[in-house]
Amino acid sequence: MRTEQLTAKALERVDFDKYLLANAVGKRAEEIANGAEPLIDVDTKLVKHTDIALQEIAEGKLNVNLKG
Repeated sequence: MRTEQLTAKALERVDFDKYLLANAVGKRAEEIANGAEPLIDVDTKLVKHTDIALQEIAEGKLNVNLKG
């Protein structure tokens, strides 16, 4: 799936809050870079960590919400 399509699906999952999505992708990408296992079947050496995080959110494998 193309990045634009993944982004559109991920935005739907966070109620179209692009700032929340950007923050969530950044945090999850950092976790993956520090050794966390991806929630999808992908080779972390071949795919960017941000793309993995975006796909996890788009597929609903990672729940993103605001904690207040």
